[in-house]
Amino acid sequence: MSAHTATHAITTTTPARTTTPTATASAGPPAGPGAGGNRAAPDGWVTTSRAARELGLNRSEFALAVDLGRIRTAPGERGAGRRVDRAELERLLARPGHPTALRESVRAVGTTEGALLMGVTKARFTWLARLGLLVPAKFSLNRYRAVVWLYLAEDLRQFTADEKNTPLLRGRTPEHLRGQLDTGLDLRARNWRNRRLGILLRRTTDPWSRAGAVASLLDPPRISDVVKDPDERSHLDRFRPEWPSHGAPGSPAAVLAESLMTAQDPDEIAWLQADLVRLLAEAREHRSAPRPAPTRARRRPAPARQALGEPARPCGAFRALLGRWRGRSRRPAR
Repeated sequence: MSAHTATHAITTTTPARTTTPTATASAGPPAGPGAGGNRAAPDGWVTTSRAARELGLNRSEFALAVDLGRIRTAPGERGAGRRVDRAELERLLARPGHPTALRESVRAVGTTEGALLMGVTKARFTWLARLGLLVPAKFSLNRYRAVVWLYLAEDLRQFTADEKNTPLLRGRTPEHLRGQLDTGLDLRARNWRNRRLGILLRRTTDPWSRAGAVASLLDPPRISDVVKDPDERSHLDRFRPEWPSHGAPGSPAAVLAESLMTAQDPDEIAWLQADLVRLLAEAREHRSAPRPAPTRARRRPAPARQALGEPARPCGAFRALLGRWRGRSRRPAR
């Protein structure tokens, strides 16, 4: 059974939030400083590090809050990184229960803590995640280069509170789900990529950036399969968002992380390629990819003598023949 088939079978008994997002769907509140309705003065911006300190969040919590749309940011000027509007900070600081409520909304837990939170064994928690019923919010690599998946505590509480999920939390594992586990099904990485794609799409501002978000989940050969024009591929690459780094480039940790951030299943690759084709068609209508200026063949400048109208100097065999003829003409007549 393919991963796509398994996901379809599972989502009939689980919340719709675990399904694959579409490239046109919004994954949260609109980004940008003006979305909240309050506009600050031009100098009313703060850096993300300062905003995190004022909100009482560490760097990881702040980054996750931005990804989830809890905190709205905007790109800085001249590539200075993202920034936060002072009005946005005031809105968050004025919310009831701050900072505990905001920090709890982005609390991420691992398998052990998540199982305790849901009141299930670690084994049951793991197979719920493998089946795609629990969607990771992020991942990290430990010192042994093992993948550590982290889940939002808020998501786990909502899943446990839903009465439709009670049979999955208690009693024996249904046969059809056990069969999928026996085949080695593991949708954790794929569901994390889908969630990440929704985050990236929410930050896009035009068709080319939406196409770049989808392309970021495909490796270069898969992109070349559907984007034949090298100029378009080069232009599209400018809009591919950067992924978090894990270790030095080319290191085992970096290679493992890259495999998690790139589509692996054939049906997932096909779905992303089809979406990329559609988004590229919209991008071309919006603005064509720039083309390099045509280069003209440069004409070699004429020698100085020819430029002044002087006769060209003979060369080669003709020069030797001419020299002999001139020598004969200078001999006195007998």
